[in-house]
Amino acid sequence: MLQGKQITLGVSGGIAAYKVADLASKLTARGAAVHVILTAAAAKFVGPVTFAGVTGNPVHQDLFAGSPDFAIPHIDLASRADLLVIAPATANVLAKLAAGLADDLLSATALAATCPVLVCPAMNAAMYRHPAVQKNLQVLRSYGYHILEPASGRMACGTVGQGRLPEPAVILEEICRLLQPQGDLSGLQVLVTAGGTREPIDPVRYISNRSSGKMGYALAQAALQRGARVTLVTAPTALIPPPGAEVVRVETARQMLEAVLAVYERMDVVIKAAAVADYRPARVAEHKIKKSEAALVLELEKNPDILGQLGRHKRPGVTLVGFAAETSDLLQNAAEKLRRKNLDLIVANDVTVPGAGFGSDTNIVKLLYADGRVQDVPQMDKLELAHLIWDEVLGLRRQAEQ
Repeated sequence: MLQGKQITLGVSGGIAAYKVADLASKLTARGAAVHVILTAAAAKFVGPVTFAGVTGNPVHQDLFAGSPDFAIPHIDLASRADLLVIAPATANVLAKLAAGLADDLLSATALAATCPVLVCPAMNAAMYRHPAVQKNLQVLRSYGYHILEPASGRMACGTVGQGRLPEPAVILEEICRLLQPQGDLSGLQVLVTAGGTREPIDPVRYISNRSSGKMGYALAQAALQRGARVTLVTAPTALIPPPGAEVVRVETARQMLEAVLAVYERMDVVIKAAAVADYRPARVAEHKIKKSEAALVLELEKNPDILGQLGRHKRPGVTLVGFAAETSDLLQNAAEKLRRKNLDLIVANDVTVPGAGFGSDTNIVKLLYADGRVQDVPQMDKLELAHLIWDEVLGLRRQAEQ
């Protein structure tokens, strides 16, 4: 999807520079022509030979090192780029960019760039929180730069907090999103729910299900790739949300209902891929329940039916899509859910079938439509399936407009 794209990749002097060699390799494998600018500080962490080896292109370090191909390096590197990526962007580089300094090849190229600029900050957590750094990021946003927020976790210095460079796969996804032309979902506001809700029993235990959230996250990722504005309401998962999504994190079914209703009025499409607990404990213990010889009985009460509530109050022009994870009578149960919840489309899968269960990277589904049609979909990667579902959603919306 990056075939023929010209990417100028600026690497500054942070320990996370080693990750950027992997990013450069991934970009090259996707078909992009990657031209690396290495600051003097960055070269102390990763040498130019590494980047030249993974990109197949010479590495640029000197503002004044002219050549037949790069007579004025910072102008050529800026003008030929479809995208300028700066990763890691240290606190020093952020300050220089915000002030408009141009005292080395990277800062001069950034000042000359007219293409989109993606900045990936990475530094110690305390440095990242410093008001000066946050002010500089605000200035860069006002310039129109795209800022990819750093991840949280353990730093090389031993501290824990926000400041880690996102993994190369996350940066790659954001690059693909920025370089992709306006897609067929452009202009649409879509809501995707994902993950399995948790209903507390006591402060340390809860009722949940086996949902990994992979299908919902794939749907959000595919929608972003196709130009939609995406709100992702997610129960706890081990996944990284796709860059560009507005993420709302919840735990319980009632929290998910509240989050969904808060944004529903502005949505064009709602896809409820979350596995919402049907029941919750009637009473939540204030303290951890201790094990004893006696049997433990939990009284459960029904949770709100989020999708059913949306279906009962369905607005004209809104497309509602649900999921049905079944273990028996797949078509009968899915068709009944489609009818009862006033859906336009339901995606049904038998989770007992290998390759279609919770946590799998693939799925095997049947698509059931409000007009009675049923479409069998063979086993495929969840992102591929997500694009197929969006194709069907667009078809339903075009049909409704006729």
